[in-house]
Amino acid sequence: MTILTLVRHGETDWNRDLRIQGSTDIPLNDTGRAQAREAGERLAADRDPDTPVVVVSSDLSRAAETADIIAAALGTRVRGRYAELRERAYGEAEGLTSAEFHSRFGPWHTAEVPGAEPWPAARERALQALRDAIADARAATGADPDVIAVAHGALIRQVLRAASDEQVPLDGERLPNGSAHLLRVDGDRFEVLSYVGSAV
Repeated sequence: MTILTLVRHGETDWNRDLRIQGSTDIPLNDTGRAQAREAGERLAADRDPDTPVVVVSSDLSRAAETADIIAAALGTRVRGRYAELRERAYGEAEGLTSAEFHSRFGPWHTAEVPGAEPWPAARERALQALRDAIADARAATGADPDVIAVAHGALIRQVLRAASDEQVPLDGERLPNGSAHLLRVDGDRFEVLSYVGSAV
């Protein structure tokens, strides 16, 4: 059994401007770095010092830098960058504002966007990447460490939905930048222990 904490990366300029990032590699801004430091401080204060911890992330720079900042707060280093933890690719929608997206493609979760990764594929990719990261963490430590994985809002949302029988996050909730979401992973089973959502 593994305790898995999913952390959404800190803010970027595109987050601030409500632009869709997807697989586009946009760096953190100063607000995002501050959010990463706050997340690291919270995680350091809340963790059991007797349990090993492994930090991993998506390989996109906004998640990688967030993970570096969190790992430093925990007195460790990032053990793995996983391309499979990247945000869902949004195809032709990347770079659009939310308003432009809705005008062009319609409602968010039913939109058919050319070049976008299908939602089921993004979900299965995320779940398998987390299984792989947990297995790698166990192999690296020779123990059953806590795992902190820094990834992206829509990807984390898919994991939470899969782990809660589609119950959370609630419709209309967003996962704030820098937020941390706690799961228990036992074999192939993911269970949500807590999550942080806010009104859109």
